[in-house]
Amino acid sequence: MSFNTVLKDQSVIVDVRTREEFMGGHVADSINIPLNEVPQRLEEFKMMAHIILCCASGARSQQATNFLKQNGIDCINGGSWLSVNNLKNN
Repeated sequence: MSFNTVLKDQSVIVDVRTREEFMGGHVADSINIPLNEVPQRLEEFKMMAHIILCCASGARSQQATNFLKQNGIDCINGGSWLSVNNLKNN
């Protein structure tokens, strides 16, 4: 399944930036789970489907993607939240 298909579908967009960064701007309907909280919130991720992770540049979301995949959770690194926002709204 492609990134665009998942994004247009029933995806859950998770922004792994800090709460302060998230409050400064984010994708509408996205949720904020800062990168340092991802390991403690693994059970929460297991209940999600079509997970797209994003952050400022894609580096932190790639770290989260790698960790979640190592723990059996299917997800996609969407890169920067601005890119995800542009794709979602076009």
